[in-house]
Amino acid sequence: MNLGKYKNLIFYITTIAVFSALMYYFIIEGQTLEVKENIVANTNSGSTWENFLESFKTNLHHPLALLLAQIVTIIMTARLFGWICMKIKQPTVIGEMIAGIVLGPSLVGMYFPEFSAFLFPKESLGNLQFLSQIGLILFMYIVGMELDLSVLRKKAHDAVVISHASIIIPFALGIGLSYFVYQEFAPEGIQFTSFALFIAISMSITAFPVLARIVQERNLQKTKLGTIVITCAAADDITAWCILAAVIAIVKAGSFTSSIYVIIMAIAYVFLMIKIVRPFLKRIGDLQAGKNTISKPMVAIFFLTLILSAYATEVIGIHALFGAFMAGAIMPENAKFRTLFIDKVEDVALVLLLPLFFVFTGLRTQIGLLNDSHLWMTAGFIILTAVLGKFAGSALTARFVGINWKESLTIGALMNTRGLMELIVLNIGYDLGVLSPEIFAMLVIMALFTTFMTGPALDFINFLFKSKKNQDETIHENDSKYRVLLSFDKPESGSTLLKLAHNFTHKMNGNKSITAMNIAPVDEMHAYDINEYEDSQFQHVIETSQDLNLEVTTLFKASTDIESDLTNITNKGHYDLLLIMLGKSMYEGSLLGRLLGFTTKIINPEKLLNTVKGKGNIFNNSPFDDFTLQILDKTNIPVGILVEKDFKTADKVFVPIFNLSDFYLLEYAKRLINNNNSQIIILDAAGQIRNNIEVKELIRSIEQVAPNHITLYNEKKIEKEFLNAQDLMLISSKSWKNLIDTKSLWLSDIPSTLIISNP
Repeated sequence: MNLGKYKNLIFYITTIAVFSALMYYFIIEGQTLEVKENIVANTNSGSTWENFLESFKTNLHHPLALLLAQIVTIIMTARLFGWICMKIKQPTVIGEMIAGIVLGPSLVGMYFPEFSAFLFPKESLGNLQFLSQIGLILFMYIVGMELDLSVLRKKAHDAVVISHASIIIPFALGIGLSYFVYQEFAPEGIQFTSFALFIAISMSITAFPVLARIVQERNLQKTKLGTIVITCAAADDITAWCILAAVIAIVKAGSFTSSIYVIIMAIAYVFLMIKIVRPFLKRIGDLQAGKNTISKPMVAIFFLTLILSAYATEVIGIHALFGAFMAGAIMPENAKFRTLFIDKVEDVALVLLLPLFFVFTGLRTQIGLLNDSHLWMTAGFIILTAVLGKFAGSALTARFVGINWKESLTIGALMNTRGLMELIVLNIGYDLGVLSPEIFAMLVIMALFTTFMTGPALDFINFLFKSKKNQDETIHENDSKYRVLLSFDKPESGSTLLKLAHNFTHKMNGNKSITAMNIAPVDEMHAYDINEYEDSQFQHVIETSQDLNLEVTTLFKASTDIESDLTNITNKGHYDLLLIMLGKSMYEGSLLGRLLGFTTKIINPEKLLNTVKGKGNIFNNSPFDDFTLQILDKTNIPVGILVEKDFKTADKVFVPIFNLSDFYLLEYAKRLINNNNSQIIILDAAGQIRNNIEVKELIRSIEQVAPNHITLYNEKKIEKEFLNAQDLMLISSKSWKNLIDTKSLWLSDIPSTLIISNP
């Protein structure tokens, strides 16, 4: 008997009982004090249920409960529309912008006014605005950090003409546009200069974060075009925000002369940040060199810098967002350090707080105000002016400096992307009272349209200049090389798959082509460190290729939809075989993990064959993860899926044949013999090989070229030690499915296994 156990139990019960009795005593005695204080008990005439309902309604309208309900609704709606846009190859920011408009008076407020009034009452919008402003401050901090100033300094001379032209041309057109719309749409009491400057800056802005994502998704980051357009956008961002700061100062002061003091203070602030604060932060950052974490005191220093910088610019009169942007831009330039810090900020800023800004903007956007054809024609004229100024201005300038037409038009399409940055500018103008609700709605529609058109415009430009691409595809079609594509997610997986590809192609010399591909989620990368990320992903592949003296082509792509991009590249690349790794979750997961716990001395192929033919117990467990299943469904070339158990080489290969449909495996066995001198053991589990003349002839032809390299196995029982002695098992996808469905004991002893699926 465990006395210690009962002693603890007795102590626990005694403690609860004694102190509960003590609390009861004080409550009873305390109630006697109410009589002395003449306190009368609150007796509600309603029923208990009515009292509960009244209390529940009060809790629903409590400011904190309402704010939490708003956040939940906003995040869910933003993620839904972001996911839809991702599926149609649009930036997720467009979906989040649309989500804001949907939840505002333009849709929900119009058709469900009672729900809108309950969820977004006017008195609650102040809290929503302040939270969204915090999100914007953190976002602009990230934008500043994502600007690689070292690249900007090195490349600026190549892009400064395009960048500044892409600002001055739409800026001038914006002022011209203001001349025609000022009298009708400017708020009462607003000077033409203030109105025109805000319209002009809204025409000139480029969304650097969205542009950087598109460049990554389209795999342009390592091209000359990608470098130019990223540099243009970075220079554009810095210039536009400096102009915006000056515009805000002028608007608040009422005239340029009155704003001179504000501008002087702003210049002094920038000088202080660059010459004093930046070197200080660099010394702080150097203490972090080589570490994989950032200490809390250091995080506190950088957050204080951010908040003080934002506070300073707000007090000066050029808006807190400029201070946040500046604080990010002067962060230590160490890419690893910035990545660590962005990871701390990004999830809260982009997932939790930033969608609040989109909805707050949507609550201000009343598309219903555009209720006649004249207003919609004006909106169309604004969109046309914006596209002409930014798209045409950037493209023509790029062509003038010597860039070919395709790349010039591509630069124009990318620089025309406005996205979230445009909404920030518009909200600043709205808060300052410079933009009326009608012109605000028109400009929000312009921001949506110009961002949405970027993807289709790039596709159309590629379509117009596709002749060279078609020529390259024809060359590939006429090329007799055996082309292997291996796709991996982790560097170690890429190395393993490369060794396997080498076994299949070793002696083919110039008649082979091996491409190692890594498709990474675009959200995991930042514009400034994408090259470092790519190098780390391919490090093991490059080292393995050097060890094998093997020429490998590397292909890297940032993606918002890995599955679609992988299948598109595979189907359009004229490859003969795709090699991928079965997810670790499948190999180490519950099903196979439990099966690996079984041990058995003897495995009976006859019993296994019976289950393969459908005579055994069948379960509904999937043999592949969802991602692999989608790849198998959508690719039109053979796919090899490796279940890896410390694979090194394919010297000894086991090929079980369960039915006639598995015979295509012999072609891969033949390739391993020819290129790797592999020893192949074929298990005739179905007893069909010895009766099939065609297959026997194939085996005989292999033996004539490479005698003693192929063995036909007809044993009724296979020892565990036999399977353990093999380096690799080749199996058809259908037979593998049956092994999983029947929970075959083979799974506990198989070597590394290549599951081959023929389309």
